[in-house]
Formats: sequence, C-alpha cells, structure tokens
Amino acid sequence: MDLRYGILSTSSIAPRFIAALRQANAGEVIALSSRSLAKAREKADLWHIGTAYGSHEELLQDNRINIVYISCINAAHYAWAKAALEHGKHVVCEKPCTTTAAQTRELFALAREKGLFLMEAEKMLFLPALESLRSHIAAGDLGDITMVQLSHSFPDTYNNWMFDPASGGPLYSSGIYAVQLLQWLFGPLNPIKGTGNFLENGVAWQYILTGSTQSGVLFTAKNSTRGVLDNTARIFGTKGWAELPEYWKARKLVLHISGQDTRQEEYPCTHELTYEAAHIQSCLKQGLLTSPVVTEAISVGGIAALENIQW
Repeated sequence: MDLRYGILSTSSIAPRFIAALRQANAGEVIALSSRSLAKAREKADLWHIGTAYGSHEELLQDNRINIVYISCINAAHYAWAKAALEHGKHVVCEKPCTTTAAQTRELFALAREKGLFLMEAEKMLFLPALESLRSHIAAGDLGDITMVQLSHSFPDTYNNWMFDPASGGPLYSSGIYAVQLLQWLFGPLNPIKGTGNFLENGVAWQYILTGSTQSGVLFTAKNSTRGVLDNTARIFGTKGWAELPEYWKARKLVLHISGQDTRQEEYPCTHELTYEAAHIQSCLKQGLLTSPVVTEAISVGGIAALENIQW
C-alpha cells in the first residue's frame, strides 16, 4: 500500500524522520500539525510539506492520511496514538510508546481490534551495526555473553520538557534504549534496581540501573544529563567483547576477540531512521499489524521494566 503520512508534532525528531522517509522512498508526507497554525506553517514550509494544521485533531480528520507518526512529548503519546487509531490511521509512535505498560497494552489491543498497524519507533533495533552484533553473538564469536555495560549522556538543555515528571524524565527517554536493547539481544529482564540523583520534582537527572536478564546476563546502564559519559555499549563474553559507540544511533561495531586482531565494522548512513522507515513500509506491504522486530512484547516489557525499578 502507498503510505501517506501525517506528522503529529513539529518536535526535533520530526524532520529526521521525514528525511529518512524520503531517503528510503518509504512513504509520502501529506501534512503536519502543531499546537499553533503559525508554527505548523513555518515548519511545513521549511520541510517542504504541502499542508499545515494548527491542531492535531485536524490532522487526524484528513482522509488522505493513512498513517500517523506521533512525535510529541512522551506524556502525550498515549492520548494521540489512541486518537489516531480511533480515526482509522496506522500509527508509528516515538519511544517510549506510552508511559505505562497498561497504556501500551491498551493501544496494541485497540490496533488489533481495528485491524491497524502499530509500532513503537525504536530506530536502534534496525541499525546494521546492531544487526551485525546480534549475528556475531548468535554465531558464538564472543562466546557465552556474561555481562553488558551501557552508558548514555546528553546535556540538561536538551528538550526541557523531558524533565516533566509526566513524561518520565531522562529515565524514560534514555533508559528505554537500554532495556529494549537488552530484551532484543537476550530476552526478558528480571526486576531492575536503580540509584540516582533526583530533582525536587522527583525526576532523576542521572541514574545507574543494575540487573540481569532471565537468561542470566548481568548489566549496568548509566545515564547523566550533567556528567559526560563515554556513550558506549560493551558486550562481554567468554571469548571476547564488542563495543558500540553511541549505541542508540550506532554506525560502528568494534570486536575484540581473543587471539585475533581488533576488527572494526563501519556502517555510515545519512539518516539512521532510514532503516526503520523502510521496515514500516515492508510491514504494511505484507499486511502485518505489528513489527516482528519492535514487538508488542518488547514495547510492553521495556516500559514495564522502567515503571517497576526498585530505587
């Protein structure tokens, strides 16, 4: 089917998704919406989109649009994703899909009921560097995996809405990468323990998570909005280890296998969301209602893991 997108919100990630769609030739962008018509028109002109709406509801009423990309603040994902499904649109919702496991389950149930596609936009799981890592693990190149270390930092001036408790803070915006990567590689997680430094509103501006997968892999995941971390995932096995610089948008995989020279695999790309955009198109051409990569189980399990951290 031909995908005709409506872009719900003019957030900072929206132009990156639009560029990826165009590069992958994976759909046409029909319209975008913002909470003000002036802002919508400004961004529509900038991003070469024909129609601008001054409310998200108007976007959902556009019968030309058959799929909506939800890129508003985390706290609003559930309400607008639900509204889009109720208007008969397929939905791609930026991560985290919602801020509770119950809401995420509800959205997937609604999508099934209406025969519509729903996917959480987790770009990381489509990157060639990540797919190569998974292949090396499956082939036993690193031996049995025993431990994973993940770190991620960004300045506290990045998207100030992120520090609103209703949106889950940096934990939900950054920690979701860690827990979904762990699930994708190693399966379900056991309950996670956490320690952090918190703002007066209860939002952690930095934290360390520790835990294990049900398959027995130990992990730590660190995030800070003030300290500068090394922004790398490291996967350790009995035969060697691998590292993914900037793992949430990785363009490189480095392998350190015992008895071998260090190997570096490069995966340059202009827009890391291109692979995700192409996957969405492929799913809908096949008539799928969910992604076989970012599954309902990964989306529900990821937010449930963060909801239930033992601080």
